[in-house]
Amino acid sequence: MPDIHIHREHQLGFKQARKVAFSWAEKAEEKFDMECTYEEGETEDTLHFSRSGVKGTLLVDANQFEMKAQLGFLFGAFKDRIESEIGEQLDALLNAPPPAAKKAAPKKKAADDAAPAKAPTAKTKAKKA
Repeated sequence: MPDIHIHREHQLGFKQARKVAFSWAEKAEEKFDMECTYEEGETEDTLHFSRSGVKGTLLVDANQFEMKAQLGFLFGAFKDRIESEIGEQLDALLNAPPPAAKKAAPKKKAADDAAPAKAPTAKTKAKKA
């Protein structure tokens, strides 16, 4: 039986859920020095994570996340805190707004490419007005 079991429903769809799982894996590797392996499937992905004293899986599909982990003896004393923090991280990732689309830079005209841009002078402003 796993020491930690976290289950979260979502309405992200499989593609977005996969992105959330990748994001969680990156944070786990960086913050907790976890070794993560991601296996993609047609309807479900499995993220395996481990480090000294912790090993587990995160199952990801179009409707849910299910994490199961086993803690070693030393980490077992901190089970509640670890489970709470992982749950909060998953909740934050699931509730985060999707990344905004990047706006394309305005295109330059061919004439602008030939000559360097100059700041308008008082005379130039007067002529345009």
